[in-house]
Amino acid sequence: MSKLVKAMVTAELKDRYTGVDSVCVVDLTGLPVKSQEAVRTALREKSARLEVVKNSLARRAFQDTPLEVLGVSLEGPCALVTSPGSVIEIAKVLAECAKEFTELTLKQAIVDGDPALLTVAELSKMKDRQEILGELAMLICSPGRAVAGCLRSPQSKIAGCLKAMIDKAA
Repeated sequence: MSKLVKAMVTAELKDRYTGVDSVCVVDLTGLPVKSQEAVRTALREKSARLEVVKNSLARRAFQDTPLEVLGVSLEGPCALVTSPGSVIEIAKVLAECAKEFTELTLKQAIVDGDPALLTVAELSKMKDRQEILGELAMLICSPGRAVAGCLRSPQSKIAGCLKAMIDKAA
């Protein structure tokens, strides 16, 4: 590949990954074409895109971007998986595909430009935004639930009897 072509491809990759700060890296080596299509279809259902890139060109394209730390994990055959949605959901889809297709190797992932790389397997075990918001809502409501439970409990009946006795004595 000539220097001019490399520069053009690098510029194209830089444009394509501008604004992207979450990526999963996988290895498709040894995965039959039909299996690759099944993985791509599963990812497409989540609006994700799988793209095989040349490592050296990707490293150049990622310089001075949040994905720069990902360049370290680009060793051997790699494919990048990106999505406009949650990267955790994508990691879960990839983990399911890896169970079905043993040739699929899950490598590293970067989340929201955080320089700490995670493995895709670790990322797939994390809770996504919807699960965290659900737990937060439950925690916010739990003190109110505890008060309501106390008001309906046997202690509330005793308190009601005591109040009635006090009102009667007065």
